[in-house]
Amino acid sequence: MKIEQIYTGCLAHAAYYLESNGEAAIFDPLREVQPYIDRAKKDNAKIKYVFETHFHADFVSGHLDLQKKTGAQIVFGPTAKPGYDALVATDGQVFEVGDYKVKVIHTPGHTMESTTYLLIDETGKEHGIVTGDTLFIGDVGRPDLAQHVISELTEEKLAGYLYDSLRNKIMPLSDDLIVYPNHGAGSACGKMMSKETTDTLGHQKKVNYALRADMTKEEFIKELLTGLTTPPGYFPQNVLMNIKGYDSLDTVMDRAKIPLSVDGFEAAANETGALMLDTRDAKDFAKGFVPNSINIGLVGNFAQWVGELIPDVKQEILLITYPGKQEEAITRLSRVGYDNTIGYLEGGFESWKKAGKDFETVDRISVDEFEAAYESEKPLVFDVRRKSEYDSEHVIGAINVPLNELNQHLSQFPKDKPFVLHCAGGYRSMIAASMLKQRGWNDFVDVVEGFDAISKTSVAKSDYVCPTTML
Repeated sequence: MKIEQIYTGCLAHAAYYLESNGEAAIFDPLREVQPYIDRAKKDNAKIKYVFETHFHADFVSGHLDLQKKTGAQIVFGPTAKPGYDALVATDGQVFEVGDYKVKVIHTPGHTMESTTYLLIDETGKEHGIVTGDTLFIGDVGRPDLAQHVISELTEEKLAGYLYDSLRNKIMPLSDDLIVYPNHGAGSACGKMMSKETTDTLGHQKKVNYALRADMTKEEFIKELLTGLTTPPGYFPQNVLMNIKGYDSLDTVMDRAKIPLSVDGFEAAANETGALMLDTRDAKDFAKGFVPNSINIGLVGNFAQWVGELIPDVKQEILLITYPGKQEEAITRLSRVGYDNTIGYLEGGFESWKKAGKDFETVDRISVDEFEAAYESEKPLVFDVRRKSEYDSEHVIGAINVPLNELNQHLSQFPKDKPFVLHCAGGYRSMIAASMLKQRGWNDFVDVVEGFDAISKTSVAKSDYVCPTTML
């Protein structure tokens, strides 16, 4: 069977391309759809269907643009109520893609419309299942997202539905089926996903905690809900965009790709209330940045941190990027629904600096300087890593304020005495530094390379860093 996983690491997202005999289907596409169109063109195939496993929370799907550009039919599973033209399938309905068949299996639990698609090859053999967020490798979808859109859908109720879907719809299927999930490790849609992005169903039945054959529904609900962190604030907003519809990415790009001179950028910042978002690396941001701008580096989990830290997807944004990186930044913002970029600083920060405009910096210290200061002064230390990272190992006496909770705990940061910031490697602590600077904190330093460097020192191992089992 010709099926291809198209994986986007920064969102831990997997879309799928299926092709047979000149017809193609896309499952759970990202916002930018041209790569899928190009892939089908390479096979001289027409995209016939866009299959959606559910209304996604962690990204804005590209189904509407694919429909507009290719004429493909959008397909959702039972109970879905999209605000645009789409086919809402019935449980068990079969669709033909060339010589292949795609069978709808309604698997509510992550959301009520969640659907698994069974792939059947040209010989009639069942090949695999595209599971969306129903079944991951090593995990299952969290059941606490839909209640943020429909309050009566409690996490306990949805977890019960998910238990039934897994036991009655998924686990009876053949062990040799290949599981094709929508996400891998790093996604906030689950809590303990594997780094592997496909597996056989039989192996998952053996190793996935949620598929234990002897697990009762009560045990399943308890284990599934234990340890769930608060979902990012942008999730419900993305769900509504996927339900109701959204602007074409072409429209978003056209209104965002507006180069602004230094004076024009400054005027726009003063007149609109737009957030100035600087996407440069932490080391360059620290050396100089436009006052009141926030740093979220355009690497790794950029879009997810934007979603965690900017509460409203409708927030107007002015971009400061490395020259030539503005289009990538706009695209990655749009993937999570931030469609209101209104321009970018032409020439980047260097143009601002050359114009003689005021700028700010962030003081940084090496790990050696941190060691010396810790031994002689015992400074106040703030660790902005996740609680699980902090619980594993941390600087004795450090205060843990996870980056995604920083806005709720600003009162813990003193303004009358100096302190030290660190994360694991310097990315998150620079985001925190920029947020604190914007809010008036100045008397602090950031540790270059963060805890990754601190934990490797001999002093750290023996003296002031310890595992929680010793606390």
